[in-house]
Amino acid sequence: METVRVIIADDHRLLRAGLRMLLSEMPGVVVLAEAANGRKPWTLARPVPPDLVLMDIAMPVLGGLDALCELKVKHPGIRVLMLSMLDSEEHVLHALRLGASGYLLKDSAPAELELAIGAVMRGEIWLSSAISRPVVDGYVERVMGGDSGSQRDQVLTPRQQEVLRLLAEGNSTKDIAFALSLSVKTIETHRAQIMERLEVHDLAGLVRYAIRSGVVSA
Repeated sequence: METVRVIIADDHRLLRAGLRMLLSEMPGVVVLAEAANGRKPWTLARPVPPDLVLMDIAMPVLGGLDALCELKVKHPGIRVLMLSMLDSEEHVLHALRLGASGYLLKDSAPAELELAIGAVMRGEIWLSSAISRPVVDGYVERVMGGDSGSQRDQVLTPRQQEVLRLLAEGNSTKDIAFALSLSVKTIETHRAQIMERLEVHDLAGLVRYAIRSGVVSA
């Protein structure tokens, strides 16, 4: 990633400290400021706007969703990654409709935070693996009225689809990491999330899925 300027917005001091520590270990990520309520992020966006705001949903003074709405009006180019313990489809879809670039559960693994930031800064939408399948399946079932299983590949991000293809072609985790200029740990995290999102539990199952879906040829 290029340099990513971040504002952390959460009303819990310990959580902000933990996020700052995690972000400090990510190459190219710089924390500009912290906000303890929903009113501060868009006031802190002057004079140097951040590239990304990590925004808690439940905050005093102004809630995270209201803060998201105001921030997108005043600074539409800033990406917002929502942080929450709430995993309901209603909260997730509401945040996305208001302009959020992603929705990350607070009990996610630390490695997922880096993946989420990378995806969001590439212009992708990131959903925590624990909520992406229910949200997508529920949306497809309700809006399209079809079999949500046929839409399963929409759950994977472009990067995950690329990792899936390389895995199905027989490449090792180390080879994939080298090919994509990523760490082995990052590829292992991608692989675990792909399996969880597709509800596949072994490499053979991933290969079968990749062939059925046309990711690779038999």
